Amino acid sequence: MARDTTRAVYVISVAAELAGMHPQTLRIYERKGLLEPARTQGGSRRYSDEDIAMLQRIQDLTAEGHNLEGVRRILELEAEIDGYVEAHRQ
Repeated sequence: MARDTTRAVYVISVAAELAGMHPQTLRIYERKGLLEPARTQGGSRRYSDEDIAMLQRIQDLTAEGHNLEGVRRILELEAEIDGYVEAHRQ
């Protein structure tokens, strides 16, 4: 059975550890619009495997020297390209 990578199961401390960063960094990325974790009914953040992969992508881009606004724009463009490719796949 395949694992659902979109299922939000990790609390912020676990997600931060898996991504190799501080939990406050995840909050900053959320405030900057780089990531939008799922929320429980009580408002707690929950992260999926896809969110962890996105955190690692953000980390890679910042390590390359991009600021957070640059990272946001790169991620937008990548999503736009992915959407275009999916729409035109035959």
